[in-house]
Amino acid sequence: MTGPTTPPTTPPTAGEFAGRRITVAGLGVSGASAARALVRRGAEVTVVDGGDGERQRAAAAELEREGIAVRLGDGATLPEGTELVVTSPGWKPDSPLFTAAARAGVEVVGDVEIAWRLRPEDAAPWLAVTGTNGKTTTVRMLASILTAAGLRTTAVGNIGTPIVDVVLGEERYDVLAVELSSYQLHWAPSVRPHSAAVLNVAPDHLDWHGSMEAYAADKGRIYEGNRVACVYNAADPVTEELVRRADVVEGCRAIGFTLGAPAPSQLGVVEGVLVDRAFVENRYSHAQELAEVADVDPPAPHNIANALAAAALARAFGVEPRAVRDGLRAFRPDPHRIEHVADVDGVRYVDDSKATNTHAAEASLGAYDPVVWIAGGLAKGATFDELVAKAAKRLRGAVLIGADRALIREALARHAPDVPVVDLDRTDTGAMAAAVHEAARLARPGDTVLMAPACASMDMFTNYHARGEAFAAAVRDLASGRSAAQER
Repeated sequence: MTGPTTPPTTPPTAGEFAGRRITVAGLGVSGASAARALVRRGAEVTVVDGGDGERQRAAAAELEREGIAVRLGDGATLPEGTELVVTSPGWKPDSPLFTAAARAGVEVVGDVEIAWRLRPEDAAPWLAVTGTNGKTTTVRMLASILTAAGLRTTAVGNIGTPIVDVVLGEERYDVLAVELSSYQLHWAPSVRPHSAAVLNVAPDHLDWHGSMEAYAADKGRIYEGNRVACVYNAADPVTEELVRRADVVEGCRAIGFTLGAPAPSQLGVVEGVLVDRAFVENRYSHAQELAEVADVDPPAPHNIANALAAAALARAFGVEPRAVRDGLRAFRPDPHRIEHVADVDGVRYVDDSKATNTHAAEASLGAYDPVVWIAGGLAKGATFDELVAKAAKRLRGAVLIGADRALIREALARHAPDVPVVDLDRTDTGAMAAAVHEAARLARPGDTVLMAPACASMDMFTNYHARGEAFAAAVRDLASGRSAAQER
């Protein structure tokens, strides 16, 4: 960490948005939220979106009733007189609109940056989390721990609730648990959290960022200006290096988390107990018990790591050990995240549809042995050799679905040639029922059938939620003896 810092520029106060011509890119939830907030502070706002369908027209009509101009079917042309562009997270940095803004000398920021600039003087501090995988789970664990400590808090950001709405809402909070994606961090130059964590960094969204280096650098922005703690993953050297590069407030500490016994200034695990050797009076000779591994649901290794990161941020905010334990016990994971669906004929069926990349699938596969693996979908440019090589000894069999399943099949042939593979040559939604039937045929009592696709879902399903629901429905049919595949 490189020492004291100040923001690179002095961000405008809320009042300085009054009278400014601001273009908002994107008609989604975050874009609409930012547009409304800026108009209410006197800005002249135009929302642009390349779509012109029924959904966009309905959303445009709502905004226009509030005095917000909307331009549909053209997301590339910069409206005349624009002084600031506010983008939704998904818009790529090389979008024509931003190229035009750069030529005109117009700043481009995201909705998170707007929330930071608009927050009142007595705004709640942010405890922020990013990472390739585990962000949502960790932020929700953190919120549960903070609530158990009696603090007024909520989970916001990339987790679903637009942070602008929370920052400017009537309800007052003591602290916010904030999930930030690499997209959001890219467009948030002034954000300075109280403390922050990077859970892990693995190749993902490289088509958006352009390179692994750029992706990691955007993740590392979350550490800028931290005041108390930069939390990193001791098993992931990239996260530690990002801490070393960070420009922080003097006195801010680097706090690691590990699944092994912790060194001083780390949280870790000793004989089934989560312990703290960072926020104790004498960390060189003492450790504080926080919770048991059994208090974490589910107690898979990567989820224990999430719990340690959440605990570290909570402890950085002064939360007592009992609240860490109580918060973890109260936490329940969101659906489709290593979710146990059912046991059928001695075989466990687990839904990890949220494992949309190889890093997430690796963590999921590492939690079970032996495994019949259901995988496939849209690879997003990923390769699968490393994943398959690491998981090969755990695999009882594999069932492949989706548009890019051949990439996984070829990796299996190279690194796990003895593992039986069923290649389902179909991408319709009904393929999931067939996949579950084939997995059941390969599995033996004591095995786990794990749907951890390592791919995105949009080739077959609306999103990973729909994919997970299809898996769960097929498992329920199997349990009741009504497998759709068998009926056909």
